[in-house]
Amino acid sequence: MEERARSCLLRSKDNLEQEIKVSYLMDHMVSDGILTNDEEARVLNKPTRREQAAALLEVLLMKDNRAYISFYNALVRESYGDLANLLHSGLPLLSPVGKRSFADRAILSEGGVPQRPVVFVSRPALLNLIREKLYRLKNTPGWVTVFGMAGSGKSVMAAEAVRDHALIKECFPGGVHWLSVGQCERADLLVRMQSLCFRLEQGQSSDTSQRPPCSVEEAKERLRFLMHRRFPRSLLILDDVWDSFALRSFDIQCRVLLTTRNRSLADSVSGEKFEVPVESGLDEKKALEILALYVSGKPQKLPEEARSIVSECKGSPLVVSLIGALLREFPDCWSYYLRQLQEKQFKLIRKSSSYDYEALDQAMNASLQVLEPKHRDLYRDLSVMQKYIKVPAKVLSVLWGLESEEVEDVLQEFVNKSLLFRDCNQRPYHYYLHDLQRDFLVEQNRDQIAELHKKMIHQYQQFYNKRPPSSGDIDCLYWYRFLPYHMAKAGLSKELYSLMFSLDWVTEKAQIMGSAHLINDYVEYGEILDEEVRLQFQEFLSLNGHHLEQRPFPDIVQLALSQPVCSEVYRQALMQAQKRASRGQLCLDLVNKNNQGSLSRLVVHPQQGSVYYACFSFLAEQGTLIREFGEEHEEQINHCQFTNTGRRVLLATCSNDKCTNTKNTMFGHMEPVNHCCFSPNDAYLATSSSDGTLKLFGVSSANEWKSIDVNGFFPESDDEIKAIVKCSTWSADGSRIICAARNTVFVFDVKTSDMLLEMKTSRLSTVQYCHACPNSSLLAVALSHYTVETSKKNTECNGHLSWVHCVQFSPDASLLLSSSSDQTIRLWETDRVHTSSAAALKRDSDVLFSHSDVTIVAPDSRNQLQLAAVFFEIAFEQSFTLSVCLKVLRVPSGKTLSKLTGHTRTVHHCQFTDDGETLLTSSEDTTVRVWKWRTGECLVLEGHKEPVRRFHLSNSSSSSHLFSWSFDGTLKVWDLNRGHMLQDLECHKGAVLSCDVSSDGHLFATTSADRTAKMNFLLKGHKDCVRSCRFSWNNKRLVTGDDNGEIRLWSMLDGALLKICSRDTKDSMDSFHGGWVTDLHFSPDNRVLVSTGGYIKWWSTETGEALQTFYTMGANLKKIHVSPDFTTFVTVDSIGILYVLKKVEGGSL
Repeated sequence: MEERARSCLLRSKDNLEQEIKVSYLMDHMVSDGILTNDEEARVLNKPTRREQAAALLEVLLMKDNRAYISFYNALVRESYGDLANLLHSGLPLLSPVGKRSFADRAILSEGGVPQRPVVFVSRPALLNLIREKLYRLKNTPGWVTVFGMAGSGKSVMAAEAVRDHALIKECFPGGVHWLSVGQCERADLLVRMQSLCFRLEQGQSSDTSQRPPCSVEEAKERLRFLMHRRFPRSLLILDDVWDSFALRSFDIQCRVLLTTRNRSLADSVSGEKFEVPVESGLDEKKALEILALYVSGKPQKLPEEARSIVSECKGSPLVVSLIGALLREFPDCWSYYLRQLQEKQFKLIRKSSSYDYEALDQAMNASLQVLEPKHRDLYRDLSVMQKYIKVPAKVLSVLWGLESEEVEDVLQEFVNKSLLFRDCNQRPYHYYLHDLQRDFLVEQNRDQIAELHKKMIHQYQQFYNKRPPSSGDIDCLYWYRFLPYHMAKAGLSKELYSLMFSLDWVTEKAQIMGSAHLINDYVEYGEILDEEVRLQFQEFLSLNGHHLEQRPFPDIVQLALSQPVCSEVYRQALMQAQKRASRGQLCLDLVNKNNQGSLSRLVVHPQQGSVYYACFSFLAEQGTLIREFGEEHEEQINHCQFTNTGRRVLLATCSNDKCTNTKNTMFGHMEPVNHCCFSPNDAYLATSSSDGTLKLFGVSSANEWKSIDVNGFFPESDDEIKAIVKCSTWSADGSRIICAARNTVFVFDVKTSDMLLEMKTSRLSTVQYCHACPNSSLLAVALSHYTVETSKKNTECNGHLSWVHCVQFSPDASLLLSSSSDQTIRLWETDRVHTSSAAALKRDSDVLFSHSDVTIVAPDSRNQLQLAAVFFEIAFEQSFTLSVCLKVLRVPSGKTLSKLTGHTRTVHHCQFTDDGETLLTSSEDTTVRVWKWRTGECLVLEGHKEPVRRFHLSNSSSSSHLFSWSFDGTLKVWDLNRGHMLQDLECHKGAVLSCDVSSDGHLFATTSADRTAKMNFLLKGHKDCVRSCRFSWNNKRLVTGDDNGEIRLWSMLDGALLKICSRDTKDSMDSFHGGWVTDLHFSPDNRVLVSTGGYIKWWSTETGEALQTFYTMGANLKKIHVSPDFTTFVTVDSIGILYVLKKVEGGSL
């Protein structure tokens, strides 16, 4: 060791001896190859912690520079940052070889690659074979599968294989990323994928924080982007993969090393594949070498019982390690442990398993016998742990009722005896049982499992009796994830009912883990819970899950107030809202709730797992196998379809091998073919591919006829990440071909290949499937936000609780079939769902507030005027709000009183004077007209050069003034009595978008596309078009809102900026308000502000903080009507849904 390093270590000796806990530090140093097992044992034999620290320092002073650096790194990893700083100045320089070694260890540590076990025996032939296969991935993506039985050392060998500088430098300079998959359900797989995305996104520069992926499919796309863009030459290691679904979730065309027990698992994915078999057990030589390392001896000098022990363990590395750990503490007990293994008669844990259960039982039982009785009971409590779940020490502290320090000592003993494993990559440390050990415990304590789970629940309730676990404490995540599991296993159905049907629990868990876990809980424990209430909570979460992924986290009570009145979710929310209101907090109740039940006719739960495809029967009555085809494709088949007519029955199939088969093979696609379908006359076959194209083939010739580049309609796409064309469908007459990609449906003319129509869904959703009605112009679209739509948005079929993967019309179009990841198939009556909500309101509306009554008038998509609950049909030439012809109607008869013509283009706005005798209108034709509607007499106010969208009428006792503004950047003031222009103000360089006049009539303000607002002062600061403004009732403030979603409060005295009302980060629509801020209103006392954008928000004008948010089904709200007492709010969203919101009584604003 260099003199400088030695001196620094000696100077810091007292501080180090006083502070460090050597056991954790030495784990890292043993893994680095700095300390031997014998040196570690000598240090730990010292009686006190300070003496152990002094002994460790003495050992280090006798070693070289690498020991100093390893000790320094161990201090950093164990959060002894202050002590590491003391040693930093003494860090010696390493040789190039040493530098490479430490750099490689840093890469592996950051990627989550497990550390080398303390006792490690190299298997050179196996390591060389794995590395040889990994070198094959140097220039191309692919898969290296390391397969073998459990306990054979696959994971250890996979981790060891990447500890090679040349391999990392040449093949994987982008890094190595380790993910333990295990046997997991869809929700658990999503958590693992979210964790990997989070790890890969750390340290990447981004203006906004990424929300976690909401589904496995979204996580897959996120990983595809990260691996291709940010880590293009990196290795992804998937450890212990069990099923093909989990593996397909990582089929993202990157370099993958996977360990598994199923050799054929990689057949389910595409790309180059290489295999490495791992022998089921160690040979005698290697097993003896492991035992020798444990007892610090040499293999040839082990007692003769050693060979018999290896034989009894059947060469299993795990079992040999268990026995070796016992012999390390009791080196003279070879005969005793051999006798224990030979004499005990244990039954098989699971006869169909490939584990060496006999050897495991014997080793486990022998290991438990050396524990103290108290510790043996504590270890028995671990029977409640789930497979592959890592538990923080704090959870076990609650379970055992012990102080954290004592728990750490117990866990250290279990780890030393190989009875428990510790994950050092997480901080604080997490502990887990190998699945063999866990199976053994469950079998041994089978009759006590329910009581052990009850103990877990009792200890939890006792520890958290005053308040639930804190969401900010990472150690407490375990309870939110597994508390329902323990209650169910304990048979505590009442407690489980109270927990899962609590809105407080839903709030806490959704905030920490998202809605997917909650929905999974309701599905998993559905047989225990009340079905009606369970479905109410499940439906609430499925309809609002996208909101629960937002940050800041939304108010669940407010979301729940939109549920049907009969729902338990609504009942609990209303109670909480009333309590809040009594404390002065704001909650809004949706008055016009939709209390109708599901429109689906039939719901079928055919199987466990997602239903990816469903269709109506075709020439099948008995359900018998007609014919079986051999291996027609080299890779998995993605879709198959019969011809439509009975003249010639053909079956088309498409696959990941980029080909389509009928009787001939059709080539042309460069990526997997996802879907194929015949034209109505069976002359052509349409194919949809991941290469971003839609191709049409002649069926008789098998030649390509046309190719449409769908990817070209997405300008943001590039050569690496193309828009995947999911599926296609033909119109009823075969003249149009329709396809789906991302969140868009395209309609193309078959003859010319021209795009005729483009239909987009929400950016938060993707189109999974589309199908055209066989005898009408209806198109059904399956979406990822749990609904089925029939275009053009005639109706939305809500009911599924997860992604809808497929939708299909029946041959006669009377029925509609849909399948989903919620494991159900739903059958809908086409006529019923098509007519149920075919008429949607338009956003232009007016509201009359009279005492407690609300009268609403609004046009709908069928050009009918809807007044309250009475409909009046009027034949407009275009629409109610975009018409060149004006009609004056009598309410409630709906009789036309007058028809006014004169405007030459669209009429945008109209308003009566207070006496009802004069009607004012503004138009796209740049004019404002003043009508005496009874006589038809018209006064034309001309002067604007661009369309006049809105105007403001200001009445006083002496005169009537009209303010009009236009896209020409001017505001004009008119005298209505004489029709003269009083003022012509050139306010802005850009279009004037809004104007407001103060309540006393002395001031007016304008906003513009030039990003400014004007009053007596020019108000600058907005970063986008300023679209709305409003004076406070006391005329002391002006509020403005822009297209970036930002709201600003200004002083009318000096034009100073008072507050900026906005969230901390942009939402999923890349806005602070879900879109443009289109309307603003102050409360009568000027303390609260309501605004509309993509949703509705209420703000405190004193603090600028949001008081409440109401999320509408659609977006792009145009305006909101507010009652004079500021308790009732009315608006219509972009998809035509009316919302009447009432402030929950009990508090004051």
